[in-house]
Amino acid sequence: MGDDNTAVTILLRRWQDGESNALEELTPLVYQELRRIAGSFLRRERSDHTLQPTALLHEAYMRLAGQNATSWKDRAHFYGVAAHLMRMILVDHARSKSAEKRGGGLKPITLEETLSASSERPADLVALDDALMELEKFDPRKSKVIELRYFGGLTLDEASEVLGISTSTLVRDQRLAEAWIQRYMLSSDPMKP
Repeated sequence: MGDDNTAVTILLRRWQDGESNALEELTPLVYQELRRIAGSFLRRERSDHTLQPTALLHEAYMRLAGQNATSWKDRAHFYGVAAHLMRMILVDHARSKSAEKRGGGLKPITLEETLSASSERPADLVALDDALMELEKFDPRKSKVIELRYFGGLTLDEASEVLGISTSTLVRDQRLAEAWIQRYMLSSDPMKP
């Protein structure tokens, strides 16, 4: 695995330096991990969700391929950016579904329920995204922890590597972020008494 990590980092830097064939060489090395991340995003969705892992992966990959100006630090940074792009794709999808179903209020639910019900209640995913954007304004790392863990499906070790923090710090950040998001979503709920 260490060799693959090194190869990915080298190819990312070559791609960043403008070598067009580096992206072609990179693709087979990162495809399975990107597919795993896409699958993690969609595992919480209904089985008949209109986005499938391959479609999500391909949309994210097209956006990644357009990231010419990105200064890739390493493999972990690349996967973190990929997870963020997949989150944005799903939120955009949820926003369009929500726009189709205007009306009805939001009821307070947990972070896990929000993610698992996002295809049936796209407004919940949109509300979660709004909460993450608010959290990011004053604590970007905690927002990123939630994005990597819940949206990206990264393990504690993987997310720690992406963020460059210890696993214990990540666990603490995740707990605080979850509590903040739940409070934010409850206080933003229009159906709250």
